[in-house]
Parts: sequence; structure tokens; C-alpha cells
Amino acid sequence: MNKKLFCFILFLSVSQVEAQIDLQLEPVTNDATQPILVTHAGDGSGRIFVVERRGKIRIMDASGTFLATPFLDIGSSGLNLIDIGFTEQGLLGLAFHPDYENNGRFFLNYTRTDGDTIVSEWQVSEDPNIAYATSESVILGPVDQPEDNHNGGALVFGPTDGYLYISFGDGGSGGDPHGAIGNGQNPNTILGSILRIDVDSGSPYSVPADNPFVGMAGFLDEIFAYGFRNPWRMSFDRGGTHQMYVADVGQNIWEEVSIVEGGKNYGWRCFEGTHDYNPSNCGSATEFVDPVAEYNHSSGRCSVTGGYV
Repeated sequence: MNKKLFCFILFLSVSQVEAQIDLQLEPVTNDATQPILVTHAGDGSGRIFVVERRGKIRIMDASGTFLATPFLDIGSSGLNLIDIGFTEQGLLGLAFHPDYENNGRFFLNYTRTDGDTIVSEWQVSEDPNIAYATSESVILGPVDQPEDNHNGGALVFGPTDGYLYISFGDGGSGGDPHGAIGNGQNPNTILGSILRIDVDSGSPYSVPADNPFVGMAGFLDEIFAYGFRNPWRMSFDRGGTHQMYVADVGQNIWEEVSIVEGGKNYGWRCFEGTHDYNPSNCGSATEFVDPVAEYNHSSGRCSVTGGYV
């Protein structure tokens, strides 16, 4: 289907683990084409921004109606997503700068026609509902993607540090067959990692001095944490803890959610969830951080595709 029912899910929080979780689905629109992200600009406008994988960012008003003109269509700006078909590529991530209300800056994560990943900065126009289509400034990339799946794609700003966090998958195929230890266990590649960069200084960015691997041999300075298969979505707890939650899509059996801390190794491809996957060339199990939640496919539940805290 070209159009999918687009829903909001209302999570009613409970204080007791054993309490019943009440989930309700409220249809909002069926006028979205491959929507992969819903977010807001943090500017108090109440507008909802819907990211469509084929390249459009559309604004929805309070009634659930899309504005006639997209906020941005990067397909019309030279990024052709039509040929991507049934891969996991396309326009994958959007994050608004913490001071977007004043500076109008926002960031995208997308796939070029050659399969490489680009992270870039864009600018809103004088019309708050329209972005400048020619305002792109590349921040990171092109990043070579060996396959057309496991591209990651999430972009989030830290609620306390203001830095941009970027998720990358392991480069795709099955079982992370890239090198002796796979990309997930190789901290000398962007792939299989979550990056942390400062987009408010440097050109085009700088690396925060307190990034956990700065100056360490064999590690990229940008890496915040590694050992991921396909961290498709991530979210910060904006309450008291400000912890980062990452949904990492599993291989064939186990899906996982991890609380991510800087400088840690989250196990893939040595482990799928808490279970051995490919332990060859892996160190001690104490080097890895277990997920805080996991589930298998036997119950009919498949890919963990994200959520919000």
C-alpha cells in the first residue's frame, strides 16, 4: 500500500510494574505516505511535523489536516528516493535545534542515490511553514553504507548538553559480516555506533571534549557508544534522569531496548539481546552492557521500531 494508516499511540503511565498498561489507538489521518517519524519543533506552535521516507516533511495542524505545501521536499532538491523501493533507506531522521524558535536550524539524516548516508543542516524561511529548499549544509558524510539496510537514522539533541546524537546501524546484510569482528564491535568505524557531536562550534562540527573515547587509539572521537545492530530510534528521558533509551532491532530472534551510557559496548554481534550470537573474537562478557528489556519473536512480536520516554 502507498498509504498507511497513521496513528498516535497514547501511553498511560503506571507506577506499579504489575499494573495493567492501557494502550489506545486514535486514528488521525490516512493521508501520509510511508511516515517514519512524528515530531515537533519545540517552538510552542503546536505544529506536528511528519517525516515521510520518500523525502517529504509535512506539517499537520491540530485538526489532523496536512498543510497544502510540504515544509520541505528533499526529493525536489535533488535527492531521488523513488528508486529506493523496499529497502530501509530514504529520509530517516529529523531533529530541530534546541534554539530552533530563534535560529530556525534543523537537521536531517537521509540516504543519497548512491546509498551513502548524509547528515545535514537546513534553515527555515521567513514563512515558518516552509524551509529553504537550497539551504542544505552537510555536517557529516557521505558515510559509505555497505548494504541497503541497517542504516540507523535517528537524530536527537541531548536535553542537558545540547549536543547532537546520531545513530548508525552496522552496515547491513545479516549477522554483521563486515571484517573479523563486524562493524558493531569495531570502534574505528562510524557504523554500529551512536555519535555525539557539537553543531554549535567548529566547521562543520566539533567533538565535545568529554566524549568518552577522545584521543584513544583505535576509537573514533565522535563515538559515544557502540555495539549496535540497527538503532533505528532513540529517545531521552526528559524527566529527572535524562537517560538515553535506544531501541536496537535484532537479527532473527531477540529485540532489545538499552539505556545507553557513554563509553559502553552494547554487545552486537557477540550478543543478540542477552544471548550469544557470534562469540568469536569477542572478549569477556563483562565488557558488554545488557539491555534493560528484550523480547523474542515467538509471541508474534517482531521488530522493535522505537518509542518515546
